Amino acid sequence: MAYDEFLADRIRQIFKEQNTSFYEKKMMGGLVFMVDDKMCCGLSFNKKVGKELLMARIGEDAFEQNKDKPGCYPMDFTGRPMKGYAFIDEDGYDLDDDLEHWIMLCIAFNPFAKSSKKR
Repeated sequence: MAYDEFLADRIRQIFKEQNTSFYEKKMMGGLVFMVDDKMCCGLSFNKKVGKELLMARIGEDAFEQNKDKPGCYPMDFTGRPMKGYAFIDEDGYDLDDDLEHWIMLCIAFNPFAKSSKKR
């Protein structure tokens, strides 16, 4: 199963409302939203748990402050959590205000994120 197009549209709308320039990349069956050539957030369907997940690049401080919110847990693809990233399941983004909260954290962290541009 591919990413949820309705959720992608909701995210696009938030970026547009915030006047944030972005572009999209399809990666590994998911979709990544890029801001200033850096991954800001993304969507992925996790086959193990059967859920659509929001991948949020929010930084370590924001993760610590928000880790107890519903649907939030460390982003982990390989058995080792990635610092500064979170997975959010539908419990955490179902309501528009909740989704906006996570996307705003991603946008706020983006200027501090390191770019992984190819050399």
